[in-house]
Parts: sequence; C-alpha cells; structure tokens
Amino acid sequence: MPNRRHSLRDAHSDRTSAKDVPDTPQTRSPAYRLAFSDEDFMCREELRPVRLQLELLKPQMLLDERGITSTIVLFGGARIPKPADKHKARTKVLADLSRYYDEAREFARLMTLDSLQSQCRENVIVTGGGPGVMEAGNRGAADAGGVSIGLNIVLPHEQAPNPYVTPDLSFNFHYFAIRKMHFLMRARAICIFPGGFGTMDEMFETLTLIQTGRMQRIPFLLFGRAFWDQIINWQALADAGTISDQDLELFRYVDTAQEAIDIIQNWEPAPAREDIPGR
Repeated sequence: MPNRRHSLRDAHSDRTSAKDVPDTPQTRSPAYRLAFSDEDFMCREELRPVRLQLELLKPQMLLDERGITSTIVLFGGARIPKPADKHKARTKVLADLSRYYDEAREFARLMTLDSLQSQCRENVIVTGGGPGVMEAGNRGAADAGGVSIGLNIVLPHEQAPNPYVTPDLSFNFHYFAIRKMHFLMRARAICIFPGGFGTMDEMFETLTLIQTGRMQRIPFLLFGRAFWDQIINWQALADAGTISDQDLELFRYVDTAQEAIDIIQNWEPAPAREDIPGR
C-alpha cells in the first residue's frame, strides 16, 4: 500500500472499525454500510460509471507501481492446442495450428530476454491470460525468467488464469471495452496469432484505431499467412474501395518468432498519413 500523504483517518481503518460496531437493527441495515464496502450497492445499475472507472484505475495503478512502461501484445485463439495435445484437437486444421503454440512461446521467450535488460519494465508480454496462444505467451515469458501480464475476462463458463501469468500481474475484468484499452495503452507491438471471433474482434478494433489515427502506428504482425489469407481477403476490400491500398501496409505477415523479433527490433515509424479516414 502506498504511503499516506495526509493526516486524516484512512478508509482501511474505518472499514475495520465498522466491523466491530454494536449489533442493532440500525447497524444491520444495508443503509448503514460504508458505501465503498457495500458490494450490493457497488453492483447497482446506477453505479456502472463508477465501476468502469475502477476497472480502468486498478490495473493502471498496479502496473504503474511496477514501473511497466511498454508491452508486447499477443492475441490468439484459446483453442490452439500445444503440440503434445494436438491429437485431441477437434479438426485437422486445429491440430496443424498447434505449431503456433510453440511459435508464440518462443517469441515471448525471446522478447522477455530483451525485457529483462530493463528489469521487466519495457516490452513486457501481455496476453488475455487464458489457454491456447495466451498460455503459450505467458509460458514463454516464464521460460526466460521474466514476468508477464494476463488480462482475463469473466465468462459464463468456468475459467481460471493460466498458471504461467505472473500472479501479481494477473487481472480480471467485467468490461470488455476497458480490458481492450489496457491491452493497447502501453502496446509497443501487436502480434496476432490464428484465432476465432475474439481474436478477430481485437485485431479489427486495433487496426481501426491505427487506420483512423487514434493510435500511433506500431509493428502489427499476423502470424501464419496461409491461415489469414484463407480467412480474410484483404485485397478484395482494397479492390472494392472499402479500405485504401495504403491500409494493406498497416500489417505484416510472419511465420516464425525470429521474423517477428527482427521486425520489432528494426522498426522505424512510418511517416504520418494524409488520407486518414474521417478527416
């Protein structure tokens, strides 16, 4: 806990004292609870703006306290199996995609070796904290002896963070929008591995932010050209005029961890565009 900067009684003390009040009809009433300690009150519909703010602030403050200034983001499918488990995959394609578990793990390992030079303050791996590609990213960081961040989201089915996330950098979110903000606020590079709806949602939102100038251009790498060319016909979008030819330069294809490392380490920011949509 940060040192106190004032002489007033702090909230922790009052919360502790409030547990020891006499048991009376008045003190048993929900109205008597301290507002910030009243979970039922905090979950009321009218308190959504407060919850949004808290969900933005908590990870922000804890990452600031750790001195983390930049991250390398890994997006990718939760269903991508590790190679040892590819025989359990539901489809042959999914089994073949298991190679990207190893590529994500190796990429995160190499990137974390670089991060260690800054005492894990720069270029820290961040994933969604779940299985598949996310697990591979956190696992690679652990292989290198570094730290990594996991940004989990509460889902209807049972889940838990993968065991390779650094425990005090393991966060849980209610709001997808705030979670995605935290993915991008410190991002120095974005790596997109094969995945499904969630991966594509994250990919297209980030591309839109870069395309429209709401986010600076950074290395944006699609792992697995064969996969992505089959899923998205980027050239058809440009030919139709719904995106510009210049938008096709916002991302690069890679197939190996080393290719991605080379692009990130030799990255030179592109000049500002003059045809940003909406201008």
